[in-house]
Amino acid sequence: MNKVPITILIPVKNEEANLPRCLDCIRWADEVFIVDSQSTDKSVEIAEAWGAKVFDFKFNGRWPKKRNWALETLPFSHEWIFILDADEVLPPESEEEFRNIVTNPNNPYNGYWINRRFMFMDKWLKHAYFPNWVLRCFKHKLGRYEQLTDTDAATTDNEVHEPLIVQGELARMHCVLDHYAFPTVEVFVTKHNYYSNWEAAIDCDPKLGLSSTNISRNHQGYFKMKLKQWSRKMPFRPLMRFLYIYIFQKGFLDGREGYYFARLHGIYEFLSVAKAYELRKQQKKK
Repeated sequence: MNKVPITILIPVKNEEANLPRCLDCIRWADEVFIVDSQSTDKSVEIAEAWGAKVFDFKFNGRWPKKRNWALETLPFSHEWIFILDADEVLPPESEEEFRNIVTNPNNPYNGYWINRRFMFMDKWLKHAYFPNWVLRCFKHKLGRYEQLTDTDAATTDNEVHEPLIVQGELARMHCVLDHYAFPTVEVFVTKHNYYSNWEAAIDCDPKLGLSSTNISRNHQGYFKMKLKQWSRKMPFRPLMRFLYIYIFQKGFLDGREGYYFARLHGIYEFLSVAKAYELRKQQKKK
């Protein structure tokens, strides 16, 4: 069968442990772009040996970040793209679903949400952080990530929290994406140390404001970001984050792994609050 006429975009940095598994799940894709941030491991060698096209990205600490840079710069051969992180894996049945999406001339949608499930401490979480809908499949000319702050947040060079704005109507895919984001607690702590830098910068940016005209087109994305804005004003944020995952999402049904997952997210929220307080004190001194 012919390959699916879609471009898979994979942002990477030192992903030699995850990349072979990730690439193996998209052998049906006609074009694969790897956007690399000066990896010091064998990520580039693995990608090139597999047959992917590798592009070098140098982050200047501000905007644009990796995904938006790729959307604005790379020579896509196809109208449709799917953004896949190196620690994610698509199921075999996704091939046929993607084929139906991108080859249907009467498709009324310009983008698709896909659901994710998280692997944590060698266990699939069936309740905590599930469902977890992310907007990844879209017509590349119609989608860009929204810049929420121009502050140097000392965080990652990839759009982890910024919302993707896609013009037009959106739908949901049926297949579920497997996310191996946190193979160890150490990895979780390392990643969320960076993420909390970003959260603190957002908290302290007086110019922060969502572009409601654009993001309203994404419905769920708008609600999610407005909920996040509202939650930043609440007292006891770390406790509320824990209760949301452990009680509201029924993380307690995931056993000890669900409890640890919820507790670690509460700690992440506490780091964000503490760093925001520290950053405000520093800003007052200037």
